[in-house]
Amino acid sequence: MAFIFLGIPLTIFVLFVLPIWLWLHYNSQRGSRAGEFETRRLAALAENAQQMEARIKTLEAILDAENPGWRQS
Repeated sequence: MAFIFLGIPLTIFVLFVLPIWLWLHYNSQRGSRAGEFETRRLAALAENAQQMEARIKTLEAILDAENPGWRQS
């Protein structure tokens, strides 16, 4: 008799709740790894953008010194 009171809820848990719980758990872990990758990639892209901005400012300074009217053409 005790098996029925314990066995039925345990069976329902193992058949329905546990698979969904495990799927959601591992799916969320996989998503957090992608977030870390995206964060690292965005940081690298921001650094590249800053380097490109510095290079563009240097090139504009050189062009201003050599040919002051280059912006109007």
